Amino acid sequence: MTDSIITAQLTQASEGLLFLSESDAPFEVVRWKAEGQPLTPAQLLQLTGHPPNAPVQVVDIDKFFAIATQEENWHDDEEKETVQRFRQLVSVLKQNLSQIQVWKVGDRDIDAYIIGVTPAGDWAGLVTKLVET
Repeated sequence: MTDSIITAQLTQASEGLLFLSESDAPFEVVRWKAEGQPLTPAQLLQLTGHPPNAPVQVVDIDKFFAIATQEENWHDDEEKETVQRFRQLVSVLKQNLSQIQVWKVGDRDIDAYIIGVTPAGDWAGLVTKLVET
């Protein structure tokens, strides 16, 4: 599968979804040339224009999406549909990317990068914003 098809699938799966935190933010698809190297915190900060001393935390994808993919008995139909869409999004990420990691950059206003390796060996995934207080 080509990287452009993966990008299109990620765009479609994330369209209209908002990652819930203290500010609800949309997702944006990102893709960078990897040149066969694993992504490091320093490279991520450089690629994304963050200062080299910005705090970076790595989180497991399932832990990151845990609240969004957990259906609760008090959810209404719309909330249940949103949970299903988040489950589908995680599935699309896992089907198309390997070595997925979630990189949280920042302290309170956080940029979250859900990045994996494409079959062509490049880095791709999604970025969203979180506010954690």
